[in-house]
Amino acid sequence: MPETTPKGLTRLAFGGDYNPEQWPESIWHEDVRLMREAGVTVVSVGIFSWALLEPSPWVYEFGWLDRLLDLLHENGIRADLGTPTVAPPAWFYRAHPEALPMTADGTRYEFGSRGAICHSNPHYREAAAAITTRLAKRYADHPALALWHVHNEYGVPVSACYCEFCAAHFRRWLAATYDTVGAVNEAWGTAFWGQRYADLDQINPPRVTPTVGNPAQALDYKRFADATMRENFVTERDILHRLSPGIPVTTNFMTALSQCDSVDYWAWGREVDLVSNDHYLITDGRRTHVNLAMAADLTRSVAGGAPWLLLEHSTSGINWQPRNPAKAPGEMARNSFAHVARGSDGALFFQWRQSRRGAEKFHSAMLPHAGTDSRVWREVVELGASVGALAPIQGSRTVADVAVVWDWQSWWAQTLQWRPSEDHDPRERADAFYEALYDRHLTVDFAHPEADLSAYPLVVVPALYLMTETAGRNLKAYVENGGTLVVSYFSGIVDEHDAVHDGAYPGPLRDVLGLTVEEFSPLLPGDQVRITGPEGSELAADVWTEFVVPRGADTVWTYDDGLAAGHPAITRHRLGEGTAWYVSTRLAHDGLDALLGWAAEDARIAPRADLPHDVEVVRRSGESGTYLFAINHTSSDAKVPLEAHGTELLTGERAAGRLAVPAGAVRVVRLDG
Repeated sequence: MPETTPKGLTRLAFGGDYNPEQWPESIWHEDVRLMREAGVTVVSVGIFSWALLEPSPWVYEFGWLDRLLDLLHENGIRADLGTPTVAPPAWFYRAHPEALPMTADGTRYEFGSRGAICHSNPHYREAAAAITTRLAKRYADHPALALWHVHNEYGVPVSACYCEFCAAHFRRWLAATYDTVGAVNEAWGTAFWGQRYADLDQINPPRVTPTVGNPAQALDYKRFADATMRENFVTERDILHRLSPGIPVTTNFMTALSQCDSVDYWAWGREVDLVSNDHYLITDGRRTHVNLAMAADLTRSVAGGAPWLLLEHSTSGINWQPRNPAKAPGEMARNSFAHVARGSDGALFFQWRQSRRGAEKFHSAMLPHAGTDSRVWREVVELGASVGALAPIQGSRTVADVAVVWDWQSWWAQTLQWRPSEDHDPRERADAFYEALYDRHLTVDFAHPEADLSAYPLVVVPALYLMTETAGRNLKAYVENGGTLVVSYFSGIVDEHDAVHDGAYPGPLRDVLGLTVEEFSPLLPGDQVRITGPEGSELAADVWTEFVVPRGADTVWTYDDGLAAGHPAITRHRLGEGTAWYVSTRLAHDGLDALLGWAAEDARIAPRADLPHDVEVVRRSGESGTYLFAINHTSSDAKVPLEAHGTELLTGERAAGRLAVPAGAVRVVRLDG
């Protein structure tokens, strides 16, 4: 079995991307001295260095990297060594301009950015394998090497190419997936609009067409593009495993739904030795710490619950959004510890020294333009010491309370063209349900629709338009065996080929929910409906309504107006030992909180009213003990109840009864026993 822990790291990882090639070599010694002052344990190097390592075809210059790795080792700093295959050199594109990706409308991208790669191009594949092989042979036994880092952020900014190389590769993928052209026709429903193919050679990528193209073809092309990137990762990974055994291999994910929508991370999580992730706060008016928690929970779930590694986040402001505010004092530490609480065995940043040139020169760094006489630097040094104090938690696992079912392929399918309403956004529903669970102080695991759900008293399905029959049976068995299920509207509609399931909506969910849906009735922008429930209570809803017909389910809330007036809006169905709830409209936060409160009662999850709002409480547990993280995201001091006495690791103080957590602060208690 491959190693899953960075070699030589005996405590949590702390550091960031180091790009010394941007600076005179005379600065390297100052950098390393300051890294030691900050408590840095590991840095990522070489990720964008292909042009320096191979300045012309088959001519290599490794001297500078030799000296850098030796310097890091001499100072006790480990290296996360990149294969630089995200940024082929200019000479490569001069020789192979067809390796630049082509858009669906036939536009060829140019050199001058990053990630401009046709992943089907054989010349790129050959060159990437060659530079990876050279690096592995040279550095496999280097004492600084802790981790191999393949490529960078697959899927960002380009995942799919539509060129002739990709067309030929797509046909080979279809042959391997479906075997015959007849099976493709059946899966894609090509009888519609006369799209039937007589031979696989007649099939092209889903390029621009006069009107909407075949949605099943578009969905398969998303799968193909994702699988093609993964093929290239696996090729590099296998080279590294063969030539550098004992060193784990990763590639940095971007699991946040706000940052990457083209990668099926369930599939990728099975291919890396250690799951790692990059996360950046999205300043779009949302509560940024909730998005952070959601991304961390997603990453841990992709890792199967095992510890993972935060490879990038920011010390302060970033530079690629319309507005990029600085982080408030203490926010960098809160962000870092929130990732650690939710399973990361460390916190790394982009980047170590802030660039003076290039597209990201205004992106914050551990060592900012202002130098060491700056707030950011002082907070970095303080954080490094705090991370060092958390060494005992390494290898422990985050303890979850509930599960949210999520599937990237269903998201792909639901966001294709010509759906009942463009106002229904699966990401928005996932964010909304997650936020409601977060505000109930419930720690979330994410789960694939076909995964074992038996460990969770409550499972929530916020948006699962595409659902296999297997997934439907899985959810039904979960409820029959005593689980509590909550399902949101427009779920269970199509199969894996985007074909509507036989019979009434919602397909494989009909039996478990005890109902059918006769018709969707989306609302126009600005329209709302009232729904009424027990004791005359009222809730407002928007975007979506349905004509629900109970087939065993009980009506809990009813549409009071709109076309669906008089029909059930929220239902509850007892099945076997469990309960399934269905909400057929878009509820705002208050409505979701009420719904999840009823479901939590069914699941026998006790309310946690004694925990203050926006004070995050998460547990990690392992052989070394159980650790309670309390993160205060508010401007007021708070107190958190402790079920046992313990020692607060950041201050060394004993803790009992109610733990004091100052405004904006973090406390980590190792519980006794």
